[in-house]
Amino acid sequence: MHRILIIGATSAIAEATARLWAARGEALFLVGRNTARLDAIAADLRVRGAASVGCFAMDACDTPAHAAMLEAAESAMGGLDVALIAHGSLPDQKACESSVEKALHEIDINGLSVVALATRLGEKFAAQGRGSLAVIGSVAGDRGRQSNYVYGAAKGMVSLFLQGLRNRLAKQGIQVLTIKPGFVDTPMTATFSKGALWAKPEAIAQGIVRAIDRNKDEVYLPAFWWLIMTIIRHVPERIFKRLSL
Repeated sequence: MHRILIIGATSAIAEATARLWAARGEALFLVGRNTARLDAIAADLRVRGAASVGCFAMDACDTPAHAAMLEAAESAMGGLDVALIAHGSLPDQKACESSVEKALHEIDINGLSVVALATRLGEKFAAQGRGSLAVIGSVAGDRGRQSNYVYGAAKGMVSLFLQGLRNRLAKQGIQVLTIKPGFVDTPMTATFSKGALWAKPEAIAQGIVRAIDRNKDEVYLPAFWWLIMTIIRHVPERIFKRLSL
């Protein structure tokens, strides 16, 4: 049995991942802002076979609350083996372009809060000499595009931070996994037109569990996004800047 912390547990991808872990009999600790939603998910996970399910209500941007949350998780489960950071938002790019406050708020949600949590968790796993830290980033962090560069900038920061953290902690055998989903059909993307490149949260969840089990460093989900983003990253800037992406 593994003791697993899930931050942003009310997101569609996190909930789908938690269901897979519950079916394996893992101990889970859920963190999110909505207490009622956390309680409902926890009840469902207990029925699905989780060894135990604890909850903690917290806004991920409330950095001073992080320490108390981690202490509560360890106390509830008797330790910590795996942590999944899955919270985030999908900002209105146009609104961010006209408001410094909105742009910085979105970077706080999708970038700075993640860095703060990963720093604490990295220190925790380093102190105990083991652990797996998995963080949901995005393919949007691979290259800045006019349609979502505020979101992409935050995710790019997270990706680069995790590269350095991985490089530092690898010597201790600690896993730091960067998860890069492409388009996912969730409530956050409900207004978007869907096509062949879109995936369901359940498919992403299977990829996350598999990547953690196999001690991967980075994973694109679905896997075809690796090829797409490799091509996009290698388009010369003089050409890329003329594209409407």
